[in-house]
Amino acid sequence: MNTEAKTLTKSINKVGFLEKIKPHAELIAAGLSGGFIVAGWIFDKYGNGADSIIAYLLAFVIGGFAKAKEGIEATYENKELNVEMLMIFAAIGSAIIGYWTEGAVLIFIFAVSGALETYTMNKSHKEISSLMKLQPEEALLISSGYEKKVPVSVLRVGDLILIKPGERVPSDGLIIKGQTNIDEAAITGESMPVSKGTEETVFAGTVNMTGSITVEVTKESHDTLFHKIIELVQSAQSEKSPSQQFIERFEGTYVKVVLSVVLLMFFLPHFILGWSWQESFYRAMILLVVASPCALVASIMPATLSAISNGARHGILVKGGVHLENLSHLGAIAFDKTGTLTKGKPEVTEVIVKEGLDKNDLIWKAASIESHSNHPLANAIVNYVKSNINKELLYPESLEDVPGWGVRATINGEQWKIGKAAFVDSEHVDTFAEGRAKDLAGLGNTLVFIEINGELSAIIAMKDVVREETKLAIDHLKKQGIRTIMLTGDSEKTAQAIASESHVDEFFAECLPEVKVEKLKNLKTKYTTVAMVGDGINDAPALAIANVGIAMGGGTDVALETADIVLMKNDLPRIAEAIDLSKRMNRIIKQNVIFSITIIMLLISSNFFQVLDLPYGVIGHEGSTILVILNSLRLLK
Repeated sequence: MNTEAKTLTKSINKVGFLEKIKPHAELIAAGLSGGFIVAGWIFDKYGNGADSIIAYLLAFVIGGFAKAKEGIEATYENKELNVEMLMIFAAIGSAIIGYWTEGAVLIFIFAVSGALETYTMNKSHKEISSLMKLQPEEALLISSGYEKKVPVSVLRVGDLILIKPGERVPSDGLIIKGQTNIDEAAITGESMPVSKGTEETVFAGTVNMTGSITVEVTKESHDTLFHKIIELVQSAQSEKSPSQQFIERFEGTYVKVVLSVVLLMFFLPHFILGWSWQESFYRAMILLVVASPCALVASIMPATLSAISNGARHGILVKGGVHLENLSHLGAIAFDKTGTLTKGKPEVTEVIVKEGLDKNDLIWKAASIESHSNHPLANAIVNYVKSNINKELLYPESLEDVPGWGVRATINGEQWKIGKAAFVDSEHVDTFAEGRAKDLAGLGNTLVFIEINGELSAIIAMKDVVREETKLAIDHLKKQGIRTIMLTGDSEKTAQAIASESHVDEFFAECLPEVKVEKLKNLKTKYTTVAMVGDGINDAPALAIANVGIAMGGGTDVALETADIVLMKNDLPRIAEAIDLSKRMNRIIKQNVIFSITIIMLLISSNFFQVLDLPYGVIGHEGSTILVILNSLRLLK
């Protein structure tokens, strides 16, 4: 490799390394700041004052740069001082009166909190890019009898597009030719593909599974349902919580009051109380140090981190303290059905065969036929046979897939049909097995009918079954006084059956993503603080709009990125544990806040009465910080 090539390779590697560490730059700066604080303390202890001050200065600059920049920019934009600026002033004030360690520690604490805020913010925007990947960039446009690949953005209402098996639908539209099965999990979240034919609607982002279809575009790319999902997520994430708004209003007033009082202490005590200029300046600097909210910051952050660590050890991943805090205030929890309350995959619940036929033999032959299909219902039949019948599957003599209806096959000389009721001997469906089909459908089952040599011979009932732990989890939440609601894209009958089995208080059926968002908004109006539990792409807007979004660990990347809390082991009962942990955390935070405010007020008043010297002020200020941290560490157990 020549010298130029080596130089280019090094440059590329350097850029790659910088890109990797960029998201963690603030955390690295905080770590370096902490290291220099330790170095400064060591130098100071062993009598090397000059090196000590240099180390502390480096801790100030490296640790405080990001927050100082943020504070200065916010002050310039909003024309108002903020807590970031107060922290900088307090740290500088500490240094002015010779307490470099205290100033550096203030900078370090704020640097760490800022790094965590930035990390959380970066994570919260990733799901948008994940969603965008599911939107096809090109479509096959039919124009004057010819097919032409064009960008999706140029499609207009009325255009005709061809969508082949395995391709994603590029735009909302109406099928005008062809029949197929559409996987609509991206929109409805339901695991069962939907059979669609002419004059039926398809949505952008869904997957065409079996047949080729010609679709007339009914909406332009920026108006599609899938694009609305992205907009809903962006909109929900931009909304500030009430507590966030309160803090933003409070901090400006707090900073102004503290700085105003500090400035007054430079002059008024000298003229009114007869203090010397040195005493006035000394007391003003003590006030700037003891009034800094160091203990208040420590009241919340260590408690939050301890609670988050505790949750992580038990399979509960929390993306921020505010989300854990909100859990203790929940009035209601909304659940997606598929993959959340249920397993997310259809399972055979019952097999009914015509009198005189061998059940095991029939289902074995049916599995032999269905093993050549990748349809979820076919897979359920095959899995059922593999679990219950230890026989090698046959190979059909002939096989024909009829998109949207079922499959025809010849096996051992018999003519088989497996599929919808209308595909087989539909005249006898209602009377077969004394009308059991109607009862099974009423319980939320999807029915597959089998016809052998022209006679209806069997019904296979399949359902996305409720998880074993679901009932336990719902019952625990009810004991905590929380209302439970199921939101699903399924039909009313299926939703009613699953709601009854899972013990939820109420349910809403046939919910598209925007309907789920509307339901969440209504629930928030009624119950104030509401959580949403889901696992699919279609759940992303609802997860974002909820006060607390909870995703199943086995869910889609978009759901995991959008959610505030992730149940790593898909373990619903962990929600009740997380709520208990939240209540403990909030209780300890309240103890810390009350204690720290009391100490700050005591120190401030003592300073005004000139009974507080600087060393005792520092001991009281830093001691209260240590005590609230130790109290917070109880949450690790």
